[in-house]
Amino acid sequence: EAAAAVAEEEHDAAVREYDDVRDRGGVEEVERECEVGSSGGGGGGQMCLFTDLLGDPLCRIRNSPDFLMLTGSAGGGGGGAEIIGLVRGCVKSVVCGGSHSKDPIYTKVAYILGLRVSPNHRRKGVGRKLVERMEQWFRQKGAEYSYMATEQDNEASVRLFTSRCGYSKFRTPSLLVHPVFRHALKPSRRASIVRLEPRDAERLYRWHFAAVEFFPADIDAVLSNALSLGTFLALPAGTSWDGDVEAFLAAPPASWAVLSVWNCMDAFRLEVRGAPRLMRAAAGATRLVDRAAPWLRIPSIPNLFAPFGLYFLYGLGGAGPGAPRLVRALCRHAHNMARRGGCGVVATEVAALEPVRAGVPHWPRLGAEDLWCIKRLADGYNHGLLGDWTRAPPGRSIFVDPREF
Repeated sequence: EAAAAVAEEEHDAAVREYDDVRDRGGVEEVERECEVGSSGGGGGGQMCLFTDLLGDPLCRIRNSPDFLMLTGSAGGGGGGAEIIGLVRGCVKSVVCGGSHSKDPIYTKVAYILGLRVSPNHRRKGVGRKLVERMEQWFRQKGAEYSYMATEQDNEASVRLFTSRCGYSKFRTPSLLVHPVFRHALKPSRRASIVRLEPRDAERLYRWHFAAVEFFPADIDAVLSNALSLGTFLALPAGTSWDGDVEAFLAAPPASWAVLSVWNCMDAFRLEVRGAPRLMRAAAGATRLVDRAAPWLRIPSIPNLFAPFGLYFLYGLGGAGPGAPRLVRALCRHAHNMARRGGCGVVATEVAALEPVRAGVPHWPRLGAEDLWCIKRLADGYNHGLLGDWTRAPPGRSIFVDPREF
């Protein structure tokens, strides 16, 4: 996420709220300059991941209940000033850690994402200045905590937030990515999949995720968003289902699983750049064979070297010994949805101890190990026995909000 380095000297950057008319071109230029690989640095012939925001710099935050984007400019804040940095942030209420009951404990949290500093202006305090100004807005909105996410091996980002901005390492979820093949995956014969209406999905989620960290209080807004393509419940084959969610909650089967699908493709596109020709040719060969002989079910590699779309799987959960197997059936269903939608990959993010993680098919080389860092913004404690959330031990699950992926 954050590509800024540790400050060495102060920069007189002017920080102000993003203006779509006069800032869009400069913001897009900074985004192009800051696309980086997992090592946190581009160039040198290394592969990097380019993000096309489809002309909407706010696309990753505009679906959040409260959001802001700030820009940093050189030469003052006038209309002709050069944009040298930017940061996005949003505020919402989520379940905080420490509670194992069905009565959720909510707190107001802020999320920092998309911090960018132009390469020619790094190590001058621009990133820290942007973060500090964003935190001022967070406090005005009543946020008690601020957190950010980056890859664990992005040393510059981790150093900036932990050494310069007062954040501490908090959670280590994994980004699991699976390519979408040209051929459809066969549905599981051992599972029955039903689609839930948004209101039924909300009841199920509020029941199951009541004590799960970062579960949003406005889950109804997430599920009813146009980018949410549906919530799907998997039950063991032969299990009766009459559509009564209340009856399900009162007496759930021995094993079950659930997930929802979010259409990132209509918000942004991705592209892998800098790949060697041999890698491109090998990937193309798998697609060629898959297209010519789909019955062989070759695990073809999609064309990730041209702009591709992504479906994000959120709200993964379940119970019982068969839950991982049922999650796998749901992921196959989501894969086929993504295939029909023209996506290149499906992805999800889960906690290190997530019980259904074993059922998520993924290619390790396409994913990443993330690090979430957190900082307490408010004075005092409003959570009774919980105290300071930053010190709470991790739970088995974590809820990753698709609006901020």
